[in-house]
Amino acid sequence: MKMKKFTAILLLSTSILLFTACSNKVAVAVIGDEGIMRGTATATMSGGHFEVSNQTGTCSGYYDSLTTEPTITMIVQCSNNRKGIAIITRDVSMMSGHGRIRMSDGYEADLIFGTSAEAL
Repeated sequence: MKMKKFTAILLLSTSILLFTACSNKVAVAVIGDEGIMRGTATATMSGGHFEVSNQTGTCSGYYDSLTTEPTITMIVQCSNNRKGIAIITRDVSMMSGHGRIRMSDGYEADLIFGTSAEAL
């Protein structure tokens, strides 16, 4: 009986370690009047983060990677002190999609991620 309990605990512990170590990374591109910013989005069990950059700076944001909602909203902050909101719609796979970023100063840009962003 003790051996079965030990085996079950060992399997559960291993599963938890493997599950929490998993992450998904996809390409991201932000396309606006000021050019294209490229980067990645990484989703883990503890949350999601994206970061894009070009010669003018870097922008990033955090999102709830565990939600199954097709549309997500995130706060975006940039190295030039711009701040804004991104509204993103994910496809069925949750690994590709598109959206719009609106900065507090009125600037707007398109955001794509997944296979479409890889093609840029």
